[in-house]
Amino acid sequence: MLKKIYRGILWIIGGLFAFSLFWVLLYKFVPVPVTPLMIIRYVEQKKKDDKAVRFHDWVPLHKISVNLQIAVLASEDQRFFEHRGFDLEQIQKARAENKTRRRPRGASTISQQTAKNVFLWPRSSWFRKGLEAYFTFLIELFWSKERILEVYLNSIEMGKGIYGAEAVARHHFNRPASGLTRYQASLIAATLPNPLRFSSRNPSAYVLRRSQEILRQMDLIASPVHRDR
Repeated sequence: MLKKIYRGILWIIGGLFAFSLFWVLLYKFVPVPVTPLMIIRYVEQKKKDDKAVRFHDWVPLHKISVNLQIAVLASEDQRFFEHRGFDLEQIQKARAENKTRRRPRGASTISQQTAKNVFLWPRSSWFRKGLEAYFTFLIELFWSKERILEVYLNSIEMGKGIYGAEAVARHHFNRPASGLTRYQASLIAATLPNPLRFSSRNPSAYVLRRSQEILRQMDLIASPVHRDR
C-alpha cells in the first residue's frame, strides 16, 4: 500500500512538472492570450457591475517603443540583463532597508514578475513564492531575455482592464505602443507599482515625481534592443 501511495505521488509530481514544462515551452513561441490575473480582475469587475472590460492586444517586442522598454528597466529591474532571474544584490539591499522602512520594499525582478503574471495568481504566500521561483528558473532557462521582456510588456496590468503596452498606449495616449515618447513611457512605468490606484493618463503628483526620476534613470541605461550578451 505504501509503495502504491509513493508511486502515485511520484506520478502526480511528474505530471505537474511535465504540464508546467509544456506551458513554458509553448509560451516561448506563442503569444500569451490570457493570464490568471486577467481572469481574476474580470470576475472582480463583474461582481461590482456589468461593465467588466479587458483590453489586451499582443504586439511583438520590435513594435513596442524602446522608450517603454528602457523605462520599465529603469523603474523595475535595472540589472535585468545581468542576473539570471534573481537579483541577489537588490534582495540584500531590500532586507537591510526593510529593517527601518514602514512599508517593506520588494526586490522582484522582471523575470519573477513575468513568472507570476503568466502562470500564477496575485495573492502572496510562501507557497506561491516557491512556485514563482520555480517558474522564474524555467523561463530563464528556456526563454531569451528579449522574450521575457516581450511577454512582460504584453501581459502586465497597466490600468483598469488594461493589459500590455499596446492597450495602454491606445487607451491612454491614443497611439500605438511603437509611438510612445520618453515622457509617456516614464508615466506608464511610474504607475506599475499599483496601476489600479495610479494612472498614466491622469497622473497624480506622485506619478509625476516618479516619472521624472525614471527619466533620469533612463539616461543611464543602454537600449535593450540588439544587445550583445
